[in-house]
Amino acid sequence: MKAVMYYGKEDLRVEEIEEPQVRPGTVKIAPAYNGICGSDLHLYHDGPMPPAPTEETAHPISGETLPVVLGHEFSGVVEEIGEGVEGLSVGDRVVVEPLMVDGTCPACQIGKYNLCEKMGFIGISGLGGGMSEHIVVEKRWVHPVGGMPLDQAAMIEPLSVALHAVKHAGVEAGQTAVVSGAGPIGLLVAAVLRAKGLRTIVSEVSTTRREKALSSGVADVVVDPSREDLNEVVSAQTEGAGAAVAFDAAGIPAVVTQLLSVLGAGGHLEVVAIHTRPVELDVTGLLTMQDRSMGSSVGYAGDHAEAIELVQSGKVDLSPFITSVIRPDEVVEKGFQRLIENKDSEVKILVALGEQG
Repeated sequence: MKAVMYYGKEDLRVEEIEEPQVRPGTVKIAPAYNGICGSDLHLYHDGPMPPAPTEETAHPISGETLPVVLGHEFSGVVEEIGEGVEGLSVGDRVVVEPLMVDGTCPACQIGKYNLCEKMGFIGISGLGGGMSEHIVVEKRWVHPVGGMPLDQAAMIEPLSVALHAVKHAGVEAGQTAVVSGAGPIGLLVAAVLRAKGLRTIVSEVSTTRREKALSSGVADVVVDPSREDLNEVVSAQTEGAGAAVAFDAAGIPAVVTQLLSVLGAGGHLEVVAIHTRPVELDVTGLLTMQDRSMGSSVGYAGDHAEAIELVQSGKVDLSPFITSVIRPDEVVEKGFQRLIENKDSEVKILVALGEQG
């Protein structure tokens, strides 16, 4: 079968590899669509980093070294059911929660398997990937999506990241939330907030992304922080009370301070973005003396079912965020290079597999 293989920094190849075989307790899936994620971009642009293996060092759970099949944001159709699998049928539309965990570490034992000490990702750490014609996955990670369009279903994985962050922040309907950064995760965080009854103010310097936040209906107000005073806008929108909650989906140190300053008394900042360098904070002035809290979240644990329900119920519409669909043989030029060079014009690029490709 054909698959997009990740060999390392700026090295992706479409190759023929051996087709995986179903085993007891597993499900064989024909991937339909696979989204290109920010993690994939980092791997392509910067080279392998955990949880990806290297040519010399295997991932502790998959046992694989590079190259590996790429792709962890994917949807597909069940092709074959392994012995002992119940609740799924051939032909079911599904998404995969693309995790590999040891199940024995302290985090796994308390249900926080997204924090597993040996955490790995299908499509990054081995065990196949979504950019292939077939994949075999343990049943526990397979979630049916009913009649949901498979292109939208491929976005359930990043939607689950956004949902996990919103739940972790402890939001309440009726609150005003500020989201900084209108990339894929920031837009999806805003979508979940709107679905849960919050008013959203999205801060983003890119004109195209601000327009997407408005046209998709996930933002009540958009702000260009390079031209407008975010504090003044939030104050005006909240009658001087400040926002109840804010989300950093930008990953820029200055944004953390900015978001803390727009919070009202007792407000909460949730960091969703990955910061690549330390952030300096005036803890006393911005946190302690305002009785504010700050937290962060990563990935998901038990969130996929609710994310699927948000889409099936019509509370979240994922279709506006799919901006391009490409074939596997276009993944470098029209996928990774486009996202690196023209990131403001794209939200989510999907790779169509099988008949879709």
